[in-house]
Amino acid sequence: MTEIVRIERENGLARIVLNRPERNNAFDEALIAALAQAFDGIARDSEVSTVVVQGEGKSFCAGADINWMKKAAGYSREENIRDAQPLARMLAALDRMPQTTIARVQGPVYGGGVGLVAACDIAIATDEATFCLSEVRLGLVPAVISPYVVRAMGVRQARRYFQTAEAFAAPEAARIGLVHEVVAIDAIDARIAALVKQLKTGAPAARAAAKALVETVAGRPIDEDVLSETAQLIAEMRAKPEAREGLSAFLEKRKPVWSQT
Repeated sequence: MTEIVRIERENGLARIVLNRPERNNAFDEALIAALAQAFDGIARDSEVSTVVVQGEGKSFCAGADINWMKKAAGYSREENIRDAQPLARMLAALDRMPQTTIARVQGPVYGGGVGLVAACDIAIATDEATFCLSEVRLGLVPAVISPYVVRAMGVRQARRYFQTAEAFAAPEAARIGLVHEVVAIDAIDARIAALVKQLKTGAPAARAAAKALVETVAGRPIDEDVLSETAQLIAEMRAKPEAREGLSAFLEKRKPVWSQT
């Protein structure tokens, strides 16, 4: 039986591949559960410092599987709440991974697939990728994915695209901040390889701490609490082995141990 989520590991990199190409990698209960398990498992793997999330075939993720949606239409309110929670937990697991996460985005990206992109730290799209927050067309709202999508594209753009449910192209996704870069389809793997190489110049634990730092300070006033917390953080980081190795490597004009592989 084909695995609906494939995990490939190599030299500190893990690829998590949505593997339902015949269904355009659309979400159903099984795919959501498999992704949550993959994210949770890799989050605990200290040998992995970078994660690439990608879809097999022509689509990254086409949102919710129509058969899953049909089944949910007959649920009670309580059943629908229980049904929605695994998706919420799966996206939270991706968002909270200590590793650097990269979305490799191609083809159509609808609904929940947009949330998957937005929950990653870095998103690289091919120039033929298209995006759509289509929920209102179905009498729904992009509820579970909204924290990540609004954070990525901002309130003003979210208010537009949540309302219009219009499809938009990769350059527009880059303009509004949903993706970071747009490249030709035959160049995306080389671009991600270059990013992975660049990421290796940073110490893994420091990268994880820097990722958490963004969430710690985002949206907060620069008050005494923030000044104190950030001063304590840098003091703690300076005392760690990575900082000692990084400074030694700099002074000795050599690569630190984490970038030698």
